[in-house]
Formats: sequence, structure tokens, C-alpha cells
Amino acid sequence: MLELPVEPNLDSGTLSEHVFRQIQTAIVKGHIKPGSKISEPELARTYGISRGPLREAIHRLEGQKLLVRVPHVGARVVSLSHAELIELYEIRESLEGMACRLAAQRMSEADIDELRLILSAHERDEAFLAGVGYYQQEGDFDFHYKIIQGSGNRTLTQMLCGELYQLVRMYRIQFSSVPNRPRQAFNEHHRILEAIADRDGELAELLMRRHIAASKRNIERHFAVAQIQNQPKRGEA
Repeated sequence: MLELPVEPNLDSGTLSEHVFRQIQTAIVKGHIKPGSKISEPELARTYGISRGPLREAIHRLEGQKLLVRVPHVGARVVSLSHAELIELYEIRESLEGMACRLAAQRMSEADIDELRLILSAHERDEAFLAGVGYYQQEGDFDFHYKIIQGSGNRTLTQMLCGELYQLVRMYRIQFSSVPNRPRQAFNEHHRILEAIADRDGELAELLMRRHIAASKRNIERHFAVAQIQNQPKRGEA
């Protein structure tokens, strides 16, 4: 289990929020690996926190789909199967495409300017410049998040920026280092932004769907390669 820093002198509510944010970040960024068991006694000792506030934090992480409760085992970090991950990306392709179309109709010019600033920050990101990843800030600094918010559809926003958001981020980060994908994704973001700025909802939706479909194909290739590598070589038992 990853050792997380203790913040002293926090009340139980603040400490529960702190623990929640620390574990959330560690899971999303892969510091706590998929499938890892979450030990309540160990976390309670690490933070000097009682089991009540800790369980509240764990319950919130379950609500974000980052932890799953396994009977007779306890909480584990989610680890989606190939089929489950493809289903998640199929949902993204459809719903984020819709959000993009609505954003082209509803985003203000100020909101569109903020999208341009996000891409400008993206272009200066060290991981992106090194070709090993792309801009992974969350919330209002996340290109996808801002477009979904800009759709003006509260139900869509609740689904994509609420219950599924951190789970999606986890896998976006995990597959962001695929060779050539950071630059390709950045260029796709630029084309999406220009379609939104031109108020071309149909094109914006098409481009977003293609963007997410490209990420889905990268995942499928990853699993295909892993399957080949895991096959026993000729002559092995």
C-alpha cells in the first residue's frame, strides 16, 4: 500500500476530505495499482483517523467507481476488464459527442477562450513536450470537462463530470503514454475546438466521437498485444 502523508491538526470532517482526495489522486494517477486491496486498519493508522471518517472517504470513492466492494475481501481498487473498458469508451463516445454538439450551440465566447487557454497550457506541459503524455489536469483545467460543462445539460454533466469522471480520468492517464498518441490527441482537440468556435455542432460531435474512438482503438491494440505476449511459447507447458 502506498504511504500517504499525514496532515496533523485537522478535524474529523476535514481529515476525511483530505484522506478522500489523497487516495483518489493516488488511484487515478496509478500510484495505487488497479486491483490493490484497500486496508482500512492500515489507512487508519497512517492518518490517525477513526474508522468512521475513513469509511466515509472509502464510501465516496466507491461512489466514483474507483473502489469496488468484494464480498469477504473488502474494498479494492477497480480494475476493469477489456470488455468493461470498451463499454466505458462506447458510452463516452456517444455522450461526449452529444455534449460537444450542445457545447457548440451553447458555450459563450468567454468559455471558448478558456478552452484555447487550456490547449495553450497543454502545449507547454513537460510530459507533452517530452512526448510521453498529455495534459492531465482535472476539472476546469480539463478540455473534456469544460466541454461537458459547456453543454448546459445538467443530467449529462452529472453523469460525465460526476459519477464517471475520475474513473474515466484513471484510464485516460493510464493510456496517455501510447507512442504518438499525445500529439495526435492534441491535434484532435484543436480541431474540436475550432468546430465549437465555428458553432458547427454536427462537425464538433463527429470530431469528438472520432477522438474517443481513436483512444478506444489504442486500448484494443494494447489488450491484443498483451494477449499475444501472455501466450505460452512453442514447446512451453
